[in-house]
Amino acid sequence: MSGPVRVLVVDDSALMRKLIPQILESDGSIKVVGTAMDGAFGLRKIEELKPQVVTLDLEMPRMDGIAMLREITRRYRLPVIVFSAHSREGAQATLKALALGAFDFVAKPDNAASGHLQEIARELAIKIKTAAISGSPKMMPEIPPARFKRTACKNQSHHPPTRVVAIGISTGGPNALEYLLSKIPLDFAGCFLVAQHMPEGFTEMLAKRLDETSMIRVREACSGVALVAGQALICPGNRHLSVRRSKTGHIAVVSDSARVNGHRPSADVLFRSVAKEFGDQSIALLMTGMGDDGVEAIRTVRDAGGLTLAQDSSSCVVDSMPRSATERGYVMRVLELEALPNFLYAQCAVDQAAAASNEAEPTRIGE
Repeated sequence: MSGPVRVLVVDDSALMRKLIPQILESDGSIKVVGTAMDGAFGLRKIEELKPQVVTLDLEMPRMDGIAMLREITRRYRLPVIVFSAHSREGAQATLKALALGAFDFVAKPDNAASGHLQEIARELAIKIKTAAISGSPKMMPEIPPARFKRTACKNQSHHPPTRVVAIGISTGGPNALEYLLSKIPLDFAGCFLVAQHMPEGFTEMLAKRLDETSMIRVREACSGVALVAGQALICPGNRHLSVRRSKTGHIAVVSDSARVNGHRPSADVLFRSVAKEFGDQSIALLMTGMGDDGVEAIRTVRDAGGLTLAQDSSSCVVDSMPRSATERGYVMRVLELEALPNFLYAQCAVDQAAAASNEAEPTRIGE
Protein backbone atom coordinates (compact mmCIF):
# COMPACT_ATOMS: atom_id res chain seq x y z
CA MET A 1 0.00 0.00 0.00
CA SER A 2 1.61 3.28 -1.12
CA GLY A 3 0.98 6.60 0.62
CA PRO A 4 -1.01 7.28 3.78
CA VAL A 5 -4.43 5.71 4.31
CA ARG A 6 -7.16 8.12 3.22
CA VAL A 7 -9.84 8.39 5.91
CA LEU A 8 -13.23 10.10 6.03
CA VAL A 9 -14.53 10.96 9.52
CA VAL A 10 -18.34 11.04 9.90
CA ASP A 11 -19.65 12.34 13.24
CA ASP A 12 -22.42 14.76 14.20
CA SER A 13 -20.30 16.33 16.96
CA ALA A 14 -18.26 19.33 15.81
CA LEU A 15 -15.80 18.60 18.62
CA MET A 16 -15.31 14.99 17.46
CA ARG A 17 -14.86 16.14 13.85
CA LYS A 18 -12.00 18.27 15.14
CA LEU A 19 -10.42 15.86 17.64
CA ILE A 20 -10.56 12.61 15.66
CA PRO A 21 -8.54 14.01 12.74
CA GLN A 22 -6.03 15.45 15.21
CA ILE A 23 -5.35 12.12 16.91
CA LEU A 24 -5.27 10.24 13.59
CA GLU A 25 -2.90 12.58 11.80
CA SER A 26 -0.35 12.23 14.58
CA ASP A 27 0.26 8.91 12.77
CA GLY A 28 2.05 9.81 9.55
CA SER A 29 0.61 6.80 7.73
CA ILE A 30 -2.97 8.12 8.02
CA LYS A 31 -4.45 11.18 6.27
CA VAL A 32 -7.93 12.48 7.08
CA VAL A 33 -9.23 13.69 3.72
CA GLY A 34 -12.50 15.10 5.04
CA THR A 35 -15.26 15.12 7.64
CA ALA A 36 -19.06 15.00 7.49
CA MET A 37 -21.76 15.81 10.05
CA ASP A 38 -24.23 13.07 9.08
CA GLY A 39 -24.76 10.16 6.74
CA ALA A 40 -26.20 12.17 3.86
CA PHE A 41 -23.21 14.51 3.77
CA GLY A 42 -20.92 11.53 4.32
CA LEU A 43 -22.14 9.72 1.20
CA ARG A 44 -21.51 12.82 -0.88
CA LYS A 45 -18.00 13.11 0.58
CA ILE A 46 -17.27 9.49 -0.35
CA GLU A 47 -18.07 10.30 -3.99
CA GLU A 48 -15.97 13.45 -3.87
CA LEU A 49 -12.94 12.42 -1.79
CA LYS A 50 -12.57 8.67 -2.50
CA PRO A 51 -11.48 7.59 1.00
CA GLN A 52 -10.11 4.12 1.68
CA VAL A 53 -11.65 3.83 5.15
CA VAL A 54 -14.59 5.54 6.88
CA THR A 55 -14.93 6.11 10.63
CA LEU A 56 -18.60 6.32 11.47
CA ASP A 57 -20.58 7.55 14.46
CA LEU A 58 -23.85 5.64 14.79
CA GLU A 59 -25.99 8.28 16.50
CA MET A 60 -26.55 11.14 14.03
CA PRO A 61 -29.54 13.19 12.85
CA ARG A 62 -31.13 13.00 9.40
CA MET A 63 -29.27 9.89 8.17
CA ASP A 64 -27.82 7.91 11.06
CA GLY A 65 -24.81 5.60 11.01
CA ILE A 66 -26.76 2.40 10.39
CA ALA A 67 -28.53 3.87 7.35
CA MET A 68 -25.24 5.20 5.99
CA LEU A 69 -23.51 1.87 6.59
CA ARG A 70 -26.18 0.09 4.54
CA GLU A 71 -25.51 2.47 1.64
CA ILE A 72 -21.73 2.12 1.94
CA THR A 73 -22.04 -1.67 1.89
CA ARG A 74 -24.39 -1.61 -1.08
CA ARG A 75 -22.70 1.06 -3.19
CA TYR A 76 -19.03 1.40 -2.25
CA ARG A 77 -17.81 -1.72 -0.44
CA LEU A 78 -15.51 0.37 1.78
CA PRO A 79 -14.28 -0.82 5.19
CA VAL A 80 -15.99 1.05 8.03
CA ILE A 81 -14.77 1.50 11.61
CA VAL A 82 -17.72 2.25 13.88
CA PHE A 83 -17.49 4.62 16.84
CA SER A 84 -19.69 3.13 19.52
CA ALA A 85 -21.17 4.62 22.66
CA HIS A 86 -20.15 2.69 25.78
CA SER A 87 -23.72 1.79 26.72
CA ARG A 88 -26.25 -1.01 26.39
CA GLU A 89 -27.89 0.77 23.46
CA GLY A 90 -24.48 1.43 21.95
CA ALA A 91 -23.58 -2.25 22.20
CA GLN A 92 -26.81 -3.29 20.47
CA ALA A 93 -26.26 -0.79 17.66
CA THR A 94 -22.64 -1.88 17.28
CA LEU A 95 -23.53 -5.55 16.91
CA LYS A 96 -26.12 -4.58 14.31
CA ALA A 97 -23.47 -2.57 12.45
CA LEU A 98 -21.04 -5.48 12.50
CA ALA A 99 -23.77 -7.77 11.15
CA LEU A 100 -24.35 -5.28 8.32
CA GLY A 101 -20.70 -5.38 7.31
CA ALA A 102 -18.74 -2.91 9.46
CA PHE A 103 -15.10 -3.96 9.64
CA ASP A 104 -14.68 -3.32 13.38
CA PHE A 105 -15.53 -0.85 16.11
CA VAL A 106 -13.94 1.34 18.75
CA ALA A 107 -15.81 2.19 21.94
CA LYS A 108 -15.70 5.88 22.74
CA PRO A 109 -14.31 6.57 26.21
CA ASP A 110 -16.83 7.97 28.68
CA ASN A 111 -14.98 11.28 28.70
CA ALA A 112 -14.68 11.58 24.91
CA ALA A 113 -16.82 14.72 24.89
CA SER A 114 -14.15 16.41 27.01
CA GLY A 115 -11.56 15.64 24.38
CA HIS A 116 -9.96 12.63 26.08
CA LEU A 117 -9.49 10.42 23.03
CA GLN A 118 -5.77 9.69 23.35
CA GLU A 119 -6.46 6.41 25.17
CA ILE A 120 -8.03 4.96 22.01
CA ALA A 121 -5.75 6.69 19.48
CA ARG A 122 -3.44 3.72 18.98
CA GLU A 123 -6.31 1.21 18.78
CA LEU A 124 -8.16 3.32 16.21
CA ALA A 125 -5.04 3.86 14.08
CA ILE A 126 -4.19 0.14 14.04
CA LYS A 127 -7.73 -0.81 13.04
CA ILE A 128 -7.82 1.80 10.27
CA LYS A 129 -4.54 0.58 8.77
CA THR A 130 -5.61 -3.07 9.04
CA ALA A 131 -8.94 -2.25 7.39
CA ALA A 132 -7.19 -0.49 4.52
CA ILE A 133 -4.97 -3.52 3.91
CA SER A 134 -7.94 -5.90 4.13
CA GLY A 135 -9.89 -3.88 1.54
CA SER A 136 -13.52 -4.54 0.67
CA PRO A 137 -15.60 -6.29 3.35
CA LYS A 138 -15.74 -10.05 2.88
CA MET A 139 -19.10 -11.69 2.36
CA MET A 140 -19.99 -13.98 5.22
CA PRO A 141 -21.71 -17.33 4.65
CA GLU A 142 -25.45 -16.99 5.01
CA ILE A 143 -26.64 -17.30 8.59
CA PRO A 144 -29.99 -19.07 8.93
CA PRO A 145 -32.83 -16.99 10.38
CA ALA A 146 -33.42 -17.34 14.11
CA ARG A 147 -35.53 -20.40 14.86
CA PHE A 148 -38.22 -20.53 17.52
CA LYS A 149 -36.98 -22.55 20.47
CA ARG A 150 -38.47 -23.09 23.89
CA THR A 151 -36.01 -22.05 26.56
CA ALA A 152 -36.67 -25.34 28.33
CA CYS A 153 -35.33 -27.20 25.31
CA LYS A 154 -31.94 -25.58 25.66
CA ASN A 155 -29.19 -27.14 27.68
CA GLN A 156 -31.22 -29.79 29.47
CA SER A 157 -27.99 -31.74 29.78
CA HIS A 158 -26.08 -31.66 33.04
CA HIS A 159 -23.48 -34.07 31.66
CA PRO A 160 -19.84 -33.03 31.50
CA PRO A 161 -18.63 -32.26 27.98
CA THR A 162 -16.75 -34.91 26.05
CA ARG A 163 -14.35 -32.22 24.87
CA VAL A 164 -13.87 -28.52 25.53
CA VAL A 165 -13.51 -26.26 22.49
CA ALA A 166 -11.59 -23.09 23.40
CA ILE A 167 -11.83 -20.31 20.82
CA GLY A 168 -9.62 -17.24 20.45
CA ILE A 169 -11.17 -14.64 18.16
CA SER A 170 -11.02 -10.91 17.45
CA THR A 171 -11.83 -8.74 14.41
CA GLY A 172 -14.75 -10.25 12.50
CA GLY A 173 -15.57 -12.45 15.48
CA PRO A 174 -19.25 -11.69 16.17
CA ASN A 175 -20.38 -12.69 12.67
CA ALA A 176 -18.09 -15.72 12.53
CA LEU A 177 -19.30 -16.91 15.93
CA GLU A 178 -22.90 -16.39 14.92
CA TYR A 179 -22.41 -18.56 11.86
CA LEU A 180 -20.51 -21.27 13.74
CA LEU A 181 -22.83 -21.57 16.73
CA SER A 182 -26.01 -21.33 14.63
CA LYS A 183 -24.94 -24.55 12.88
CA ILE A 184 -24.27 -26.57 16.05
CA PRO A 185 -27.07 -29.07 16.85
CA LEU A 186 -28.83 -29.17 20.20
CA ASP A 187 -27.26 -32.55 21.08
CA PHE A 188 -23.70 -31.21 20.81
CA ALA A 189 -21.62 -33.19 23.30
CA GLY A 190 -18.87 -30.60 23.73
CA CYS A 191 -18.67 -27.22 25.41
CA PHE A 192 -17.43 -23.95 23.87
CA LEU A 193 -15.34 -21.41 25.76
CA VAL A 194 -14.81 -18.17 23.84
CA ALA A 195 -12.28 -15.35 24.32
CA GLN A 196 -13.60 -12.62 21.99
CA HIS A 197 -11.75 -9.31 22.08
CA MET A 198 -14.46 -6.89 23.19
CA PRO A 199 -14.84 -4.17 25.82
CA GLU A 200 -16.81 -4.52 29.01
CA GLY A 201 -20.57 -4.47 28.45
CA PHE A 202 -20.51 -5.57 24.82
CA THR A 203 -20.05 -9.29 25.47
CA GLU A 204 -23.33 -9.55 27.39
CA MET A 205 -25.22 -8.32 24.34
CA LEU A 206 -23.13 -10.56 22.08
CA ALA A 207 -24.00 -13.63 24.16
CA LYS A 208 -27.71 -12.78 24.02
CA ARG A 209 -27.57 -12.30 20.27
CA LEU A 210 -25.75 -15.61 19.77
CA ASP A 211 -28.18 -17.40 22.06
CA GLU A 212 -31.11 -16.18 19.94
CA THR A 213 -29.64 -17.70 16.78
CA SER A 214 -28.25 -20.92 18.28
CA MET A 215 -29.82 -24.22 19.28
CA ILE A 216 -27.31 -24.69 22.10
CA ARG A 217 -27.33 -22.34 25.07
CA VAL A 218 -24.99 -19.33 24.85
CA ARG A 219 -24.33 -17.16 27.87
CA GLU A 220 -21.76 -14.77 29.26
CA ALA A 221 -19.46 -16.65 31.60
CA CYS A 222 -19.29 -16.04 35.33
CA SER A 223 -17.19 -17.73 37.97
CA GLY A 224 -18.56 -21.00 39.29
CA VAL A 225 -20.66 -21.92 36.23
CA ALA A 226 -20.32 -25.63 35.49
CA LEU A 227 -18.98 -26.74 32.14
CA VAL A 228 -21.68 -28.91 30.59
CA ALA A 229 -22.39 -30.38 27.18
CA GLY A 230 -24.35 -28.25 24.72
CA GLN A 231 -23.27 -24.88 26.04
CA ALA A 232 -21.11 -21.94 24.96
CA LEU A 233 -19.62 -19.50 27.48
CA ILE A 234 -18.45 -16.07 26.27
CA CYS A 235 -15.73 -14.43 28.36
CA PRO A 236 -16.93 -11.06 29.73
CA GLY A 237 -15.23 -8.02 28.22
CA ASN A 238 -12.17 -6.78 30.08
CA ARG A 239 -11.90 -10.05 32.04
CA HIS A 240 -10.02 -13.33 31.65
CA LEU A 241 -11.62 -16.78 31.38
CA SER A 242 -10.05 -20.00 32.62
CA VAL A 243 -11.24 -23.38 33.94
CA ARG A 244 -10.73 -25.18 37.22
CA ARG A 245 -11.62 -28.58 38.60
CA SER A 246 -14.02 -28.58 41.57
CA LYS A 247 -15.58 -31.35 43.67
CA THR A 248 -18.55 -31.51 41.31
CA GLY A 249 -16.69 -31.15 38.02
CA HIS A 250 -15.05 -28.42 35.97
CA ILE A 251 -16.16 -24.83 36.40
CA ALA A 252 -15.46 -21.51 34.69
CA VAL A 253 -13.31 -18.94 36.46
CA VAL A 254 -13.53 -15.26 35.51
CA SER A 255 -10.77 -12.98 36.81
CA ASP A 256 -9.39 -9.44 36.67
CA SER A 257 -5.75 -10.47 36.45
CA ALA A 258 -3.36 -8.37 34.38
CA ARG A 259 -3.60 -8.04 30.62
CA VAL A 260 -1.57 -10.56 28.62
CA ASN A 261 0.23 -9.08 25.61
CA GLY A 262 -2.19 -6.16 25.84
CA HIS A 263 -5.33 -8.31 25.85
CA ARG A 264 -8.10 -8.95 28.34
CA PRO A 265 -9.83 -11.27 27.46
CA SER A 266 -6.83 -13.23 26.25
CA ALA A 267 -6.84 -16.46 24.28
CA ASP A 268 -3.41 -17.17 25.79
CA VAL A 269 -4.94 -17.41 29.27
CA LEU A 270 -7.84 -19.57 28.08
CA PHE A 271 -5.73 -21.97 25.99
CA ARG A 272 -3.16 -22.59 28.74
CA SER A 273 -5.88 -23.28 31.29
CA VAL A 274 -7.75 -25.68 29.02
CA ALA A 275 -4.53 -27.51 28.12
CA LYS A 276 -3.70 -27.98 31.80
CA GLU A 277 -7.15 -29.16 32.89
CA PHE A 278 -8.31 -31.16 29.88
CA GLY A 279 -5.15 -32.37 28.13
CA ASP A 280 -6.03 -34.62 25.21
CA GLN A 281 -9.72 -33.76 25.62
CA SER A 282 -9.07 -30.14 24.66
CA ILE A 283 -9.55 -28.44 21.32
CA ALA A 284 -8.07 -24.99 20.67
CA LEU A 285 -9.33 -22.98 17.70
CA LEU A 286 -7.95 -19.65 16.46
CA MET A 287 -10.41 -17.77 14.30
CA THR A 288 -10.54 -14.42 12.50
CA GLY A 289 -8.60 -11.65 14.21
CA MET A 290 -5.61 -9.35 14.05
CA GLY A 291 -2.54 -9.62 16.24
CA ASP A 292 -1.05 -12.72 17.81
CA ASP A 293 -3.18 -13.45 20.87
CA GLY A 294 -3.30 -17.20 21.45
CA VAL A 295 -0.61 -17.96 18.87
CA GLU A 296 2.03 -19.22 21.32
CA ALA A 297 -0.42 -20.66 23.84
CA ILE A 298 -2.14 -22.87 21.26
CA ARG A 299 1.07 -24.90 21.26
CA THR A 300 0.40 -25.87 24.90
CA VAL A 301 -2.83 -27.56 23.79
CA ARG A 302 -0.99 -29.46 21.07
CA ASP A 303 1.76 -30.49 23.50
CA ALA A 304 -0.87 -31.71 25.98
CA GLY A 305 -2.28 -34.06 23.34
CA GLY A 306 -5.21 -31.86 22.35
CA LEU A 307 -6.34 -30.86 18.87
CA THR A 308 -5.33 -27.47 17.43
CA LEU A 309 -7.33 -25.84 14.65
CA ALA A 310 -7.30 -22.62 12.64
CA GLN A 311 -9.87 -20.89 10.46
CA ASP A 312 -8.59 -20.58 6.91
CA SER A 313 -7.47 -17.18 5.61
CA SER A 314 -10.07 -16.92 2.85
CA SER A 315 -12.97 -16.91 5.33
CA CYS A 316 -11.34 -14.54 7.86
CA VAL A 317 -12.00 -10.80 7.99
CA VAL A 318 -8.40 -10.54 9.24
CA ASP A 319 -6.25 -13.66 9.30
CA SER A 320 -3.30 -12.61 11.52
CA MET A 321 -4.11 -14.82 14.52
CA PRO A 322 -4.81 -18.13 12.75
CA ARG A 323 -2.19 -17.58 10.05
CA SER A 324 0.59 -16.82 12.55
CA ALA A 325 -0.10 -20.01 14.51
CA THR A 326 -0.23 -22.05 11.30
CA GLU A 327 3.04 -20.63 10.00
CA ARG A 328 4.78 -21.55 13.27
CA GLY A 329 3.65 -25.15 12.93
CA TYR A 330 1.32 -25.17 15.95
CA VAL A 331 -1.90 -25.92 14.03
CA MET A 332 -2.85 -29.48 13.17
CA ARG A 333 -5.78 -28.69 10.86
CA VAL A 334 -6.89 -25.59 8.90
CA LEU A 335 -10.60 -25.41 8.05
CA GLU A 336 -12.97 -23.03 6.25
CA LEU A 337 -15.57 -21.39 8.45
CA GLU A 338 -18.32 -23.36 6.73
CA ALA A 339 -16.57 -26.67 7.55
CA LEU A 340 -16.01 -25.96 11.25
CA PRO A 341 -19.48 -26.80 12.68
CA ASN A 342 -19.66 -30.33 11.27
CA PHE A 343 -16.02 -31.01 12.06
CA LEU A 344 -16.37 -29.96 15.71
CA TYR A 345 -19.65 -31.83 16.10
CA ALA A 346 -18.02 -35.00 14.74
CA GLN A 347 -14.99 -34.69 17.00
CA CYS A 348 -17.16 -34.49 20.10
CA ALA A 349 -19.69 -37.07 18.90
CA VAL A 350 -16.94 -39.64 18.28
CA ASP A 351 -15.73 -39.17 21.83
CA GLN A 352 -19.28 -39.48 23.14
CA ALA A 353 -19.80 -42.76 21.30
CA ALA A 354 -16.51 -44.12 22.60
CA ALA A 355 -17.40 -43.15 26.15
CA ALA A 356 -20.81 -44.82 25.86
CA SER A 357 -19.17 -47.95 24.49
CA ASN A 358 -16.70 -48.08 27.36
CA GLU A 359 -19.50 -47.75 29.91
CA ALA A 360 -21.51 -50.50 28.25
CA GLU A 361 -18.70 -53.03 28.21
CA PRO A 362 -17.69 -54.33 31.64
CA THR A 363 -14.01 -54.74 32.36
CA ARG A 364 -12.94 -58.41 32.31
CA ILE A 365 -10.46 -59.42 34.96
CA GLY A 366 -7.36 -60.96 33.49
CA GLU A 367 -7.67 -59.30 30.09
